[in-house]
Amino acid sequence: MEYNLNKTLDQSAGRQVARNSVLRNTYWLLALSMIPTVLGAAIGVAFGVPMPRGFIGALLFLGIAFGFIWAIEKNKHSGAGVALLLGFTFFMGLMLTPLLNRTLGYGNGGTLIMLAFGGTASIFAVLASIATVSKRDFSGVAKFAFVGLVLIILASLANIFFQIPALTLTISVLAIGIFSAFILYDVQRIVNGGETNYISATLALYLDVYNIFTSLLQILGFTSGNRE
Repeated sequence: MEYNLNKTLDQSAGRQVARNSVLRNTYWLLALSMIPTVLGAAIGVAFGVPMPRGFIGALLFLGIAFGFIWAIEKNKHSGAGVALLLGFTFFMGLMLTPLLNRTLGYGNGGTLIMLAFGGTASIFAVLASIATVSKRDFSGVAKFAFVGLVLIILASLANIFFQIPALTLTISVLAIGIFSAFILYDVQRIVNGGETNYISATLALYLDVYNIFTSLLQILGFTSGNRE
C-alpha cells in the first residue's frame, strides 16, 4: 500500500513538473514571438507595405491566417512548428500596418501605442495570474466567448460595408472582453494539463494578446486620438 501511495505521489509530481515546463516554455515562446511581430510592424510602417482592403482583403487575411494556424498545428511536435509560428507572428505584425499608420497620424499616436502595449501587458499579467491560482473552472466562460467571437467576426465583416464608427468601437470593446476570457481559459488549460503542447499553447495566447492590443489601440485612437 505504501508503495502504491509513493508511486501515485511520484506520478502526481511528474505531471506537475510537466505542466510547469509547458507553461514556462509557452511564456518564453510568447515573449519571443513579439520580436517578429514588432519587426513585421516596423517594416510595414517604414516601407509603406500595401495591405489588401475591403471584403476581399479581409477574406484574404483570414485565408492566410487560418492557413498558418493549420500548418502550425500540423507541425506542433517539431521545430518546424516554432518556425511557422514565428513566421505567422511576422505576418500578423505586417497586418498591423494600417492600424499603426492611422494611429501615428494622431499627434499623440506614439503615446497611444505605448498605452495600448502597457494596457495589454497588464491585462495579460493579471488574468494569467488569476487563471494560475484560481480553483474556478473557466471552461464555461470559453463557450460563451467562442459564440461572442463568431459574432464579432461577422459584425466586423459587415462593418466593412457599413463603416459605422460606433459599431467599430463596440466590436473593439467586446473583443477585449472575449479575448480576456480566452486568456483565463487558455492559461488554465495549461495549468490543469489540458494543453500539453507549448507551441499550440503559445499560438492560442498570442492570438488573445494580439486581439486585445489591436482592440485597445482602436479604442484609444477613437477616444483619445489628438488630430491637431
